[in-house]
Amino acid sequence: MKVSFRVAAAVLAVASLSACATITRGSKQKFEITSEPSAAQVVTTLGDKCVTPCNLKLKRKEAFTATFTKDGFETQQVNVRSKFSGGGAAAGAGNILIGGFIGAGVDASSGALNNLEPNPLKVVLKPVAPKVEEPVVAAASPATAASAPAPAADASAAASASTVAPAAASTAPAAAPATAQ
Repeated sequence: MKVSFRVAAAVLAVASLSACATITRGSKQKFEITSEPSAAQVVTTLGDKCVTPCNLKLKRKEAFTATFTKDGFETQQVNVRSKFSGGGAAAGAGNILIGGFIGAGVDASSGALNNLEPNPLKVVLKPVAPKVEEPVVAAASPATAASAPAPAADASAAASASTVAPAAASTAPAAAPATAQ
């Protein structure tokens, strides 16, 4: 009688410790989001919104993308995955050992066997690069281009173009030499 009581107590203890993950862990988890600098707007593809730093209660089974925005900083996107976790594995194994195949199916479909990663989600925002304006180069006006001399076709033409004709002789009579009287 003592032996059967001990066996029953042991079975009851194991059964109470190996409750299904949906009950022990839940299908949602606390998810922490931070950014440097803080006060960034975060929007997830699941429709959740917050301002960093923040905590959300999210379903364990749904992967998502978080988009971070803040004035003066580049918009950044981070993928968060739903990954089979060690804690969920222990609870799932408990279901199978006790014969709770229905519980194992519930855990798998609810996502209670998973965790969202990375958690906490930490993002360092990058400042927007300052815009550098290109210097404006003025184009030559048509009048300036027309008044500029045309380039010479060859060296002899350039030499003849730069030759100046001799000055014409003066037509004024030369002054007469002064005579002594």
